Amino acid sequence: MEEKKTITRKEFLANTSKIALGAVVGVAGINLLTGNKVYAETKEIQTWPYPWATLDPEVVRQSAHALYWNGYHCASGVFGAIVQALDTAIGAPWTGFPIEVMLFGRGGGVGWGSLCGTLNGGAALISLVVDQTNSVALINELWGWYTTENLPSTAGNSAMYVDHPEIGVLAQNVAGSPLCHPSVSQWCFASSFAVTSNERKERCGRIAGDIAAKTVEILNAYFASTFVATFTDPAGNATCMGCHSTNVMTHMTCATCHTQTGYPHAAVAELGGSPSGFEIENAYPNPFFNSTKINFSVPTSSKIRLEIYDMKGQLVNSLIDSEVMNTGVYEYEWNGTNNSGNEVAGGIYFARLTSGNFMKTVKINFAK
Repeated sequence: MEEKKTITRKEFLANTSKIALGAVVGVAGINLLTGNKVYAETKEIQTWPYPWATLDPEVVRQSAHALYWNGYHCASGVFGAIVQALDTAIGAPWTGFPIEVMLFGRGGGVGWGSLCGTLNGGAALISLVVDQTNSVALINELWGWYTTENLPSTAGNSAMYVDHPEIGVLAQNVAGSPLCHPSVSQWCFASSFAVTSNERKERCGRIAGDIAAKTVEILNAYFASTFVATFTDPAGNATCMGCHSTNVMTHMTCATCHTQTGYPHAAVAELGGSPSGFEIENAYPNPFFNSTKINFSVPTSSKIRLEIYDMKGQLVNSLIDSEVMNTGVYEYEWNGTNNSGNEVAGGIYFARLTSGNFMKTVKINFAK
């Protein structure tokens, strides 16, 4: 009788791995194993970072805008415009590169309103051609530029586009944030166009061109050894530490999301009553010199936002920052200061009440 040999589980797995590897070698023609990497005889492996060539920012601007309007949206529009330009300038490994990999970034991530898709596309391209350590400053510069510039830029507004040339100069605004939601919503507020309008879509198409062109400018400078970082964190961010201590990590302007703490805002006064719906009344006095009172109604216990915006659609002051308030009529006295406690310039401002699907705005004139 033939004696049966038993093997351990470890030996079985080891032998199975060898058999599987032998099959792979036989099929793929692999002739070398080293450093846990498998190399094919006929396949050339492109190492990272990928190669870069000096590009024309204005050519890339036009390409990104065209891609945006032809099914590639914002993220793939920026990413694809630069990839295609590099394919023309260099060829492999950029030839046939799947720019669709960035389609998820549209609408701040398939409509989630998080990181703007243009910044997703620009950062991804930078990360492909620059090592991890050096890419940080370049991405910070790109994202910082987006948060502090009037966009669409003047160059973006004046370029001659093939798609929708009938749309003229668009309103500009400073987003103050790299997030899609505040960037788009504040622009819609400043321009009076709906988020579904062609004007809003064109605005995002022009910003795709802006960010593609800016990404190219930054990378051209980096590879020419002339890049100098200019973005610094907003000075007001230092005050965040009074609330967050060491448990926050951001370069964004904090005022786009939070009211700064420790500044002398007058307390909201409850006037009583049982209103039937949400409402915000015209401020009084209006115009005002020192302070003005804003009355609003809350029909049922709800999370409330009461904010002040300027003519450009930029957030000036979060008077009430997503606080739950009970049924009643309330009065808030605004003293003409911003989120940092500094007095704002005289001019027209807007008080906006938001709760769930309700949103209404009233105009205020600060006669400073």
